[in-house]
Amino acid sequence: MPSIFISGGASGIGRATALRFLSEGWTVGVYDVNAAALAELKAEHPAIVTGTLDVTDYGQWEAALADFATHTGGTLTVLDNNAGVLFSGDLDEITPEQIKLQIDIDALGVTYGAKAALPYLTGVKDAHLVNISSASAIYGQPGIATYSAAKFYVAGFTEALELEWEKHGIRVVAIWPLWAKTALAETDAKSTKTLGVNITPEEVADQVWNSVHPSIRVPFLPRVHYSVGTLTTLLSNSSKFAPRSVVRLINQITSQ
Repeated sequence: MPSIFISGGASGIGRATALRFLSEGWTVGVYDVNAAALAELKAEHPAIVTGTLDVTDYGQWEAALADFATHTGGTLTVLDNNAGVLFSGDLDEITPEQIKLQIDIDALGVTYGAKAALPYLTGVKDAHLVNISSASAIYGQPGIATYSAAKFYVAGFTEALELEWEKHGIRVVAIWPLWAKTALAETDAKSTKTLGVNITPEEVADQVWNSVHPSIRVPFLPRVHYSVGTLTTLLSNSSKFAPRSVVRLINQITSQ
């Protein structure tokens, strides 16, 4: 039976992803720091394996993956690096602690997760590393600068590992949602007003599912990045083909 380990999966996009894969018959592990949300998820869906995980602690990654592996025969099909945190406000308005927490969870946690999961993914058929990036990594976003920069890191990290892990037979992809209807979007970031919060966690979960079940595979032209929603795709494509001055103007307008 294929298996997926989801960090920060007790609520929001992670929870929706857990339920999506559970409905397809997968063994699902959800590990989080939110004990109450984990207990609620477990009560509603006893088949889901749950446990505690602070993604900024490498030792906890090792322990959580080892625990989940006892339910899967010692292997892992998909690691979903889902855990994330966001604090909005200009750089001079947020605290040093908030800056550090975003970098630790959104960048370091993703890196720790990938490294810790590698032994469990290696040699497994259709093994995948799925990293949750963000449309805020298309162009640097004022008001959420640290979060945006961390997601740029996720995008670059994904691209590097996609090449590096080819020798292990592991496919590495990134999911790019715009603002989704989760607690993360309950923020004063101006782009939530101009662009709206229209994507559901289920839509992101569907794209996670699609990313590990691609309908078309071209060996010499692998797909690495998966946008969620039409607007995200438009913004992403505009950033690739429009002059940077135009992309800057678009992002300036959406951030006012």
